Amino acid sequence: MTKQDVVIIGGGPAGLTAGIYTSRAGLKSLLIERGAFGGQMVSTTLIENYPGFPEGISGSELGSLMHQQANRYGLNIVTAEVASITQGQLYNISTTDGDFETASVIIAAGAENRKLEVPDEERLLGHGVSYCATCDGFFFRGQRVAVVGGGDTAITDALELTRHAKKVYVIHRRDQLRAGQILQQRAFAEPKLEFIWNTVINEVIGEKALTGLRLLNVKTHESSVLEIAGVFVAIGVTPNSQLFSNIVRLDDVGSVVTNEMMATSAPGIFAAGDIRKNSVRQIAAAVGDGAVAAMSVSKYLQEKD
Repeated sequence: MTKQDVVIIGGGPAGLTAGIYTSRAGLKSLLIERGAFGGQMVSTTLIENYPGFPEGISGSELGSLMHQQANRYGLNIVTAEVASITQGQLYNISTTDGDFETASVIIAAGAENRKLEVPDEERLLGHGVSYCATCDGFFFRGQRVAVVGGGDTAITDALELTRHAKKVYVIHRRDQLRAGQILQQRAFAEPKLEFIWNTVINEVIGEKALTGLRLLNVKTHESSVLEIAGVFVAIGVTPNSQLFSNIVRLDDVGSVVTNEMMATSAPGIFAAGDIRKNSVRQIAAAVGDGAVAAMSVSKYLQEKD
């Protein structure tokens, strides 16, 4: 069993940043990633709001650059699935590529957007289907778009999109919103917003890019087609935290609870990025979380020694 100073679980922007910092600090660092390096940003065609790239950069390229930088500073990287984490004198992490002992852990396993689970949703991702209005709203200047959902995130996204789009439809399966009252008041007062109640999406339509949505009214069972250029799905996220539920405190939606230094309820375990409570789910914020978590690990290990 190989002993590490720190094991980082997840190879998105938070995990890779943490690995860069811990490796540069001289810590024996291992990063475990089960899929593509870069996390969810890999599926983003063009990122225009990450500092340092005035012309924008694709998510896959940014993920590759972060991966290369982490490698340059000696971060040990393993592609594997974490099966379990248990606490003894050290933390024992079991994976599909062997077992590891570590004095500290940074959980950066991210979160998954809840999908509509309708035909062609995955195929048109990045071509009209999006899960991030802040990231992609700019691409729909002067066009008609829709937001799916009725909570705070959906209404915040809808209001954000009115800055770019000429018309924003809010599609909600119920007949009233779940968003806070102040957000609701702003939304109902916004002339660019139109609400489509008691409605679900049965299909996203388009060949090379989204051209519309096939809708179903859940009360009347009427089917219709809404012609739009973009749809922003805001029906929640699922943190990839099930593996850690017995070792760190989670909130009621499964996000890892941390303090401002990314420390969890378990000594020596830190969390960063989309998996933690109150994450704003932006690449720049995840990078910041990773840096803070890495510096907290360094301090923790110094004090422990």
